[in-house]
Amino acid sequence: MGKESIQVSAMEIDDPKSNTSDQILPKFSINVLQLLKSAQMQHGLRHGDYTRYRRYCTARLRRLYKSLKFTHGRGKYAKRTITESTVSEVRYLHLILYSAERAWSHAMEKRQLPNGPNASQRIYLIGRLRKAVKWATLFSQLCALKADSRTSLEAEAYESYMKGSLLFEQDQNWDVALMHFKSARAVYEELGKYGDLDNQVLCRERVEELEPSIRYCLHKIGQSNLQASELLNIGDMEGPALDLFKAKLEAVMAEARSQQAASMTEFHWLGHRFPISNAKTRVAILKAQELEKDIHGPSADSIPADKRLVIFDKIFSAYHDARGYIRADLATTGSAESVKDDLNGLDKAVSAVLGERTIERNLLLVKVAKSKLPKRHDDKNEKVTKPEELVRLYDLLLQNTSDLSDLVSSGRDKNVEEISFAEDCSNKSLAFRAERCFFVAKSYSVAGMRAEAYALYSRARSLADDALKKLQRLNSDNKIMVKELEDLFNECRSNSCIEHAMGIMEEKRTQENLSERVSNISLAGAELLEKFLLEKLDVYESAVGDSNVKRAPRITGFPPAFQAISRNPIVLDLAYNTIEFPSIENRMKKDRKAKGGFMSRIFG
Repeated sequence: MGKESIQVSAMEIDDPKSNTSDQILPKFSINVLQLLKSAQMQHGLRHGDYTRYRRYCTARLRRLYKSLKFTHGRGKYAKRTITESTVSEVRYLHLILYSAERAWSHAMEKRQLPNGPNASQRIYLIGRLRKAVKWATLFSQLCALKADSRTSLEAEAYESYMKGSLLFEQDQNWDVALMHFKSARAVYEELGKYGDLDNQVLCRERVEELEPSIRYCLHKIGQSNLQASELLNIGDMEGPALDLFKAKLEAVMAEARSQQAASMTEFHWLGHRFPISNAKTRVAILKAQELEKDIHGPSADSIPADKRLVIFDKIFSAYHDARGYIRADLATTGSAESVKDDLNGLDKAVSAVLGERTIERNLLLVKVAKSKLPKRHDDKNEKVTKPEELVRLYDLLLQNTSDLSDLVSSGRDKNVEEISFAEDCSNKSLAFRAERCFFVAKSYSVAGMRAEAYALYSRARSLADDALKKLQRLNSDNKIMVKELEDLFNECRSNSCIEHAMGIMEEKRTQENLSERVSNISLAGAELLEKFLLEKLDVYESAVGDSNVKRAPRITGFPPAFQAISRNPIVLDLAYNTIEFPSIENRMKKDRKAKGGFMSRIFG
């Protein structure tokens, strides 16, 4: 009995099911940054659509609650908290993480409203950020108990980022916000030194996204010498972590514009002064003028073309907003004629400035397209510009110039500035016509139509010569346009000579080919000028031909030609008609019906 009891107790000790509480459970592992980055880029944040991302988080949470059977009751809501004992698998941690993401995306959705959040919406925004901080804190605490060390570090960085974002939005405790942002940056810097290449790249990107918020916090607490222009340059970076910073920066700049716009009472254009009474109109025009300094300043040439196009889009948006406010004021204005005249003049001036910026933007597009012409760029992988694309751009420029000229000439009493501006538009239109004609000629040249190309090059040279003479007669100071027209004149002359020579060479080559083909014509029948491969097997010569020449390989003729073959002779019986055969009438039966009478014919 003693031995059996000892064996039974030993078996109970060795049984793994005997004391499961003493087992060491495996730690969960989540690549938090990679998981969130993938979800954000695939569900809206690639284009800044926080509504779509919030809806994705909601749907993801619904699926997780149902799959885990962790719902909150059917009829009446029954709250179920997630504790350390609840987390039995990694999906419970996903529940907490996506809850924090849903609250954060909802706050960012409110932050990006067209006119900004009002007082009640701002209170709701801060409440959603507090909720995100609450979920992020719970996520960090549970990861410290249930996840591995790397996941715990990422969870701490995520919590620090959420706390810093909340303080950043509240405009208070900048030193505490700076501490949280620096803590998150330090974690991501350390994590970026390990792991695979994709994870290192993601960590470095997050560090770069956190850097502007850190510098702004330093600027607010007075430990940085950053100016407002440098903060705007920081705002040019991209990333979901920078959207809150950009919104805050835009709010600060809008407040500064509102204060500056209070002193802006008039809009000057071509010697006219138009009063601005609406504060929103002043802010929109002031925003456009600030952006114009970037493309007209001394450092404009150093800005890449794609960024300049983005600045032009912002300028157009600002001027369109200003026109909308002006026309809304016109609709609500009473019968005061002087106020209507001022608003109509202001609308005309803003529309004219908008037309000028449109021409500048299209000229920038022309410059980019010319740099991609076949003989002007070296990158073989880059898309080559076709002449037809430049023709389309110059069509747009001609239309813009015509519209602008009509707008300026629409008034009755024109001053000297308006007359000079109309003449400038006429000169630009003539230059654009010459450029358009040049690229139409180039498109005909590419198609091999030499006569048409020669005529169009001559026409473009004539237009360029007329534009140059007109500019010289008016003593224009536009040296850039004069230089471009001189280059165009010389290029048209050289290209017309080339087209003339090419046309003569092609015509002579055509005559030679025709005479050669005529000399090979045979009256006896068509003869093959070149033999097939099966007819010259004793000669080592390629039958496929050169790979650069589009020519069918001459291996054998198909379909094959007819050939004479032998067949059985045709037998004709020519002697049949000349043979006399003996009479056989005595062997034939006589006809009884001919001798019988009437009755015999009836009864037979």
